[in-house]
Amino acid sequence: MTIKGVRGVDALVSWTEVLGFATGALCVWLVARQHVANWPVGIANNVFFIVLFAQSGLYADAGLQIVFIALAAYGWWSWTHGGGPGTAGALPVRRTTRTEWAALAAAGAVGVLALTLLLDRATDSTVPFWDALTTGLSLTATYGQCRKLVESWWLWIAADLVYIPLYAYKGLYLTAGLYVGFLALCVAGLVGWRRTLPGAAGRTTAEAAA
Repeated sequence: MTIKGVRGVDALVSWTEVLGFATGALCVWLVARQHVANWPVGIANNVFFIVLFAQSGLYADAGLQIVFIALAAYGWWSWTHGGGPGTAGALPVRRTTRTEWAALAAAGAVGVLALTLLLDRATDSTVPFWDALTTGLSLTATYGQCRKLVESWWLWIAADLVYIPLYAYKGLYLTAGLYVGFLALCVAGLVGWRRTLPGAAGRTTAEAAA
């Protein structure tokens, strides 16, 4: 990768992409390990990507980072307080209920449709639907991450499978490569979180003894 003069736009985008790569990889690794430090690292990652995506014309993804910062603050509190007023215990990993799935699906569908129309009519985005789709998947996945819903990893996996070709199409090859790494970390995170579900240890022992 060639970085031109530090005052040029190419240098700005290149350096923000490198910093986004580093903080993003660290953030996902920390999430997979259920380490609370993922939230401040993630906020730093969001700031870098606001600049990168705005420069690349991915307006929904740039705006999404602002929402991520707000969700990160909520997730940080939720992970350290167990999700309830006056509680200090760590939030446990759990399955997503049918009601939660229905609410996430409905909110995601409405959000994707509305954002697609907005991007198509109000911006010069060349990929309004795909930009909106990744935004919807990322928001629902982040909410699930805030509540430690194990299925949130499936939403991240789906988002990454769209992000990789999208960023390559926009010429953000380093970021596309980063999301290949994210995909692998998401699979590892899914496996790790499933092992911490209530009763998982007992099932593993029983299976090993069988």
